[in-house]
Amino acid sequence: MNNLTGKKIILGSKSPRRRQLLSEAGISFEIRIQDIEENFNPDMPVLEVAEDLAKRKADALVQTLSAEEILITADSVVILDGVIFNKPENHQEGIKMLSVLSNRTHKVATGVCIRTLTSENAFTVITLVTFGVLSDEEIEYYLLHHKPYDKAGAYGIQDWIGLTKVTKIEGSYSNVMGLPVSEVYEALKKIN
Repeated sequence: MNNLTGKKIILGSKSPRRRQLLSEAGISFEIRIQDIEENFNPDMPVLEVAEDLAKRKADALVQTLSAEEILITADSVVILDGVIFNKPENHQEGIKMLSVLSNRTHKVATGVCIRTLTSENAFTVITLVTFGVLSDEEIEYYLLHHKPYDKAGAYGIQDWIGLTKVTKIEGSYSNVMGLPVSEVYEALKKIN
């Protein structure tokens, strides 16, 4: 990525998974965070929500950028039957989400916004994830031992449930973790 010589990547996220993915891709970056309300218009098409949230995160940080900085923000949502599954607020909501996702295929949509002072590139990547049957005991075990309350859809693909209960993935694995690294890498290569 010779085009990025003299540039500095800023990751606008406190997600440890996004940090891990960028690091493992060999991309050097600095963290810069500005919290926003992660609510959305219920009339917005569900496949547009993640990208809208990523853009709003970028909007909250753009005034902190200098000319040589490139900002990456992202947001992921889990979608089933046209309904968005956000982060569960408590144990009962986690049980409900995982029970509905059990033995079904859902979408993980990650919206990404790559922003400089003079340009914006926003896009959404969708991955299909299929769960096998999750018993009540397995759901309880997972919630008690892995506490996925900071994860959309109440699960992390990289932990126990991903290893034992995901039967099929169509699309980007890193997208399900929270950042479609291949697409981000390609977008960074195109920055002038």
